[in-house]
Amino acid sequence: MFGSQVPTVTVTEITDDAYLLDVREDDEWNAGHAPGAHHLPMMELPARIAEVPTDRDVAVICRSGGRSAQVVTYLMRNGWDQVRNVEGGMGEWAAAGRGVVGEDGQPGRVI
Repeated sequence: MFGSQVPTVTVTEITDDAYLLDVREDDEWNAGHAPGAHHLPMMELPARIAEVPTDRDVAVICRSGGRSAQVVTYLMRNGWDQVRNVEGGMGEWAAAGRGVVGEDGQPGRVI
């Protein structure tokens, strides 16, 4: 997609009604993720694409924004138009003071 931009959203712009899609690997998710996020590892996306809603805003997040940008591009090429990459990923999420929980429900950490 040379010459085009991936649409982005900042952590503070994400609303409670947005579908937050976490595309990190299982170990990253288990260590810490945003409460209410939906986990779908990037490599599983082609087989599970139907799980991503098309009728609401989707914010895609990874650790720093690289993988999620690739997922946003992939979704846009497959017909999604309400999809945005979360700038700075989970690192920025945590730095902004947003919640991070581990798989066990205890406070988590971003790895």
